[in-house]
Amino acid sequence: MKRNTVASASLSALVLAALLQPSALAQDASGAAFLNTQLSPEARATDLVHRMTMAEKASQMQNNSAAVPRLNIPAYQWWSEALHGVINDGVTEYPEPIGLAATFDTAGIHTMAGQIGIEGRIKHVQNLREHHTGIMGGLDFWSPNLNIFRDPRWGRGQETYGEDPYLTGRMGVAYITGLQGDNPRYYLGIATPKHFAVHSGPEPTRHFADVDVSRHDEVDTYEPAFRAAITEAKAGSVMCAYNAINGEPACANQHLLQEQLRGHWGFQGYVVSDCDAVRDVAANHRYRPTQAQGAAISVLRGMDNECVTFSSRFGEPVDKAYVDAVQQGYLPESSLDTALIRLFTARIKLGMFDPPDQVPYTKIDEKELDSAEHRAHARKLADESMVLLKNDGMLPLRNGIRSIAVVGPLADQTTPLIGNYAGQPTHIVSVMEGLHAQFPNASITFVPGTQFLHAEGTPLPIALLTTPDGKPGLHAEYNEAHKAFDDKPKLLLSRNEPTANLSGSNLPAEIAGRKNYGVRWTGFLTPTASGLYQIGMRTRGSVRFVVDGKQIATSYGGRNVESTMGKVELEKGRKVTVGIENGVQNGDPGAELIWSPVNYAVDAKAVAAARSADAVIAVVGITSQLEGEEMPVTEAGFSGGDRTSLNLPQPEEDLVEAVAGTGKPLCVVLMNGSALSVNWIHDHANAIVEAWYPGEEGGAAIADTLSGKNNPAGRLPVTFYRGTDQLPNFEDYGMANRTYRYFTGKPLYNFGYGLSYTSFAYRDLHLSSNSIAAGQPVDADVTVTNTGKVAGDEVVQLYLKFPSVKGAPLLALRSFTRVNVDPGVSRKVSFHLNPRDLGMVTELGNPIVAQGDYTVFVGGGQPGDGASDVNTTLHVTDTVALPE
Repeated sequence: MKRNTVASASLSALVLAALLQPSALAQDASGAAFLNTQLSPEARATDLVHRMTMAEKASQMQNNSAAVPRLNIPAYQWWSEALHGVINDGVTEYPEPIGLAATFDTAGIHTMAGQIGIEGRIKHVQNLREHHTGIMGGLDFWSPNLNIFRDPRWGRGQETYGEDPYLTGRMGVAYITGLQGDNPRYYLGIATPKHFAVHSGPEPTRHFADVDVSRHDEVDTYEPAFRAAITEAKAGSVMCAYNAINGEPACANQHLLQEQLRGHWGFQGYVVSDCDAVRDVAANHRYRPTQAQGAAISVLRGMDNECVTFSSRFGEPVDKAYVDAVQQGYLPESSLDTALIRLFTARIKLGMFDPPDQVPYTKIDEKELDSAEHRAHARKLADESMVLLKNDGMLPLRNGIRSIAVVGPLADQTTPLIGNYAGQPTHIVSVMEGLHAQFPNASITFVPGTQFLHAEGTPLPIALLTTPDGKPGLHAEYNEAHKAFDDKPKLLLSRNEPTANLSGSNLPAEIAGRKNYGVRWTGFLTPTASGLYQIGMRTRGSVRFVVDGKQIATSYGGRNVESTMGKVELEKGRKVTVGIENGVQNGDPGAELIWSPVNYAVDAKAVAAARSADAVIAVVGITSQLEGEEMPVTEAGFSGGDRTSLNLPQPEEDLVEAVAGTGKPLCVVLMNGSALSVNWIHDHANAIVEAWYPGEEGGAAIADTLSGKNNPAGRLPVTFYRGTDQLPNFEDYGMANRTYRYFTGKPLYNFGYGLSYTSFAYRDLHLSSNSIAAGQPVDADVTVTNTGKVAGDEVVQLYLKFPSVKGAPLLALRSFTRVNVDPGVSRKVSFHLNPRDLGMVTELGNPIVAQGDYTVFVGGGQPGDGASDVNTTLHVTDTVALPE
């Protein structure tokens, strides 16, 4: 990416430039080859590593790499995330990747990733300036997630680009090339596609599960997106997964890391483990008997940097395992050198050891952080992600509508909009705020309608709390952590307090001036009445809540004050232990301990509001507090972060049915990161909009779509099944009867499906040749006409039906493009299919272009899905093998 802006240089580069002046150099670094910018990054890294002692080498093998003072090498934290925006404060947050996939807009994803890279560079400078060197401040970003969303029950599927290997690969390439920039010498940032390669739940078993997968499914489904990320996008890093695959842990997997990644695909970058995955090699997979042997086999197989969640491994320093592995003969020091050369090559290519004037990305203007341009692109992508699933003519809402009733627990909240793995934007637009902006002359009434997902409560009575030593209140420990989940933060002070509340007036004097800090409250709760309660905290900060040793609620905090609550059964007079952790950032201490009895009944006020309105908007769905990464969830239909049911949660289903009973026009807006089996809603609602987790501009994009300002053109990147009875066992990684490529049943909505406020027609599909030899490319042209009355985008999709060869999918997406067409206008759309696009994988797992007759379909969705399409035939005269 070419930069023309003028700004302050990167602080890291400035600091290093000062350190590397001859007068400041330590004797061991004076005149060192690793400082010579005329040498290749690999040669420089090799020189540097060979100057290190064994202890220094071991200290570099984890994400929290130590400083090497005698070589003037600063400490570096490799752990940063940027799934759909930098995980940091004051950044731009784009839609969750499942929504990004629905855009089918690779150019838009590429632009977004470049903006994320710019913001990551700026936050790196700011973090160094503020002396924050912990996680989320580096330039190696552990994104994108290229796992295939094979089963809608997986809680982390929201992080992916859906169920299709081709779509996932195209989105991944767009993201990686955008984030890493186009400078031939330096990275803007380093992308880390994850979790290599066969990984998609269940969450509760991920640390010890051994996944059995056929060679066919591995090559056909799980690997293609990673292959594209390496061979096309040249990703600088890869993250290996927790689980084992066919008997070998992913981070010590000879086939994946050696044969495929570095062998067939020629990967030259570094491999980082998922956090604690190397520890799991011995502790959970029992693949090796000791931690030293587990670390050794991981390095030997190709893992270069171990992510550790906390600062120690079973009470010992992480680097001890590597020292032991070498000293005990399990790991040659030369293998350690190989890993470290890869790591330091990456740091050199980030410009960390070069004069600032040589590194183009040190000249980024800090005004580009969370800029108007970036926010506008977040809104554009949110608009593009909207999928219209049903519309009987209710939408768009007419301009002169007088009254709108909005029901549903998600309509006024902002945290659900940004999904998981998200930073903190400076502004975020709720659905209610978006509707008020789009319909300023309408009377808009909001009633949540259910307590479910609309967690509110009253202050928990102080009289029910006692400290561990029997006094009234709770015991508080203030520490230096600004996250609720730090391992062993430095204790600042401790004292007893009346309750777990924070405000400027009740902070200890030693804490009041701090910008970032944490507090942990412990004690007992003795209820005076039995029942099922919601209990938690209202705060902007991060929260973890534990009752009787069981974690019931977590939140990573946000810009707005919102409630984080979990359910717990309490018995009158029976004392339970409570532990509450609250992380405070940016000097905002607001926190309040709250609770309420659980009551999920439909609020009659919602039905009354619907009855008196011209139209009803129900904003319902699920959130990243229900589906996500290895998390405690106590609601029916969810387990450990995954889902056990595909249905809309019953309290919301009851609410929608109740307001539908009024007979008023009803539009249901779904917010979710995975497919919902909204069968009743499909039959009874007038309109349905799938909004995903649409990012900081999500509420505006939803309102844009309801008003017609945005003509929806998003397409489903996943199949919406009618229920779990249509799916194989969740633990089964076989692709038979999974995803549109192999599913033989009738889904609720197909992959690639989506409606518009206009209509399109297709004609004149022509191939450059209707008969080719295997291994040759072919071009396709088609004419698309907007036959409706308004302009709109169309996602033009090309699918192949293959010859009858065992292993071939039923149907496969092989190209797509998103185009804007004015009413009455025709556009010619062209596709280029290379040999791999025409390829399939045999039953034995061999990629080929097969001899025989193919059907080429081009249209606005899958053939037979109701969208306009055309087709033609292609004959391939022979068979040719494709490289793995």
